[in-house]
Amino acid sequence: MDFDGDFSALDSVFDDGDSFALTPQSLFEIDYIAPPADLSDYVTTFYHFRCDESEVRDIQPASIGWLALFPLGKGTMRFADGREDPNYETNLLTPFSVAAPFAMKGPVHSIGAALSPLGWAALTGLHAAEYGNRLVRAGKLLGEEIDTLGARLCERYRNGDMSGSECAAALGDYIRDKVSPVSGRHRRLIRATNDWLGSSLNPQLDDLLERANYSERQVQRLVERYFGLAPTALARKYRALRTAALLSFPSLTPEYEAQIGDAFYDQSHMIRELRLFVGRTPARLTDDDSPFLSEMIDPKNFRELRPAHSGGSA
Repeated sequence: MDFDGDFSALDSVFDDGDSFALTPQSLFEIDYIAPPADLSDYVTTFYHFRCDESEVRDIQPASIGWLALFPLGKGTMRFADGREDPNYETNLLTPFSVAAPFAMKGPVHSIGAALSPLGWAALTGLHAAEYGNRLVRAGKLLGEEIDTLGARLCERYRNGDMSGSECAAALGDYIRDKVSPVSGRHRRLIRATNDWLGSSLNPQLDDLLERANYSERQVQRLVERYFGLAPTALARKYRALRTAALLSFPSLTPEYEAQIGDAFYDQSHMIRELRLFVGRTPARLTDDDSPFLSEMIDPKNFRELRPAHSGGSA
């Protein structure tokens, strides 16, 4: 998909007014659970989300894939093309190119794993662009075993026999058992792309080509396969997500202010990019009524986007 042109399709989706009022932050809880060391290349974080309101509304920023259980709560997620996908007990959120709002009947409880680009590839073996921007029953893409496991975990969670962290650990066991090897050259490309994305708010394609040891055509093809977008669009997506994380801080250092200023043509350009990939204008990034968004753009969720010298993993 090409996101450089018409933004009008998103106007009704990301309305900053009351037509998509969000669930207040005080009404939800979310715990992040660090993955064990042997899964840290594949899973950025596990999480346990709870909100006991009768209706829950928020926005999922653009992201890599998620494996998610919903033992409680039913609803839909809306995509930029107007399509709406329902959730299931056991779900696979494929890599998202742009932000997507969701509305659910509560209470809503969810346990899941946020996959790294390598994790998506190793677990699913699917082309991230061809299968992108979808919310599907996990068994449809991963096989019926995950639906059977998910149904058992959801039932035991509802009965009080398993906690959220125990369900997350069970998902980790499933992922550990199911990941398949990714070729060494491709793993190195994924790592090089992660390092490239983390090197600057506005990384240049030539820098990636120097890191990748592939032809430009191969880099374009492989990055789209593993990340869901071609390199230029991918850099735009992560520029917006990382800018949103910086702007959500109570204050910015002059260095970060300068980086943000240099990364965009002007303020209107920045606002459009944040609106597209994050689902918010800068004024709403620290809004107390944006709980899910605030958590998803927290810098801890960009662990995979650290330069190689800082110890980040693909």
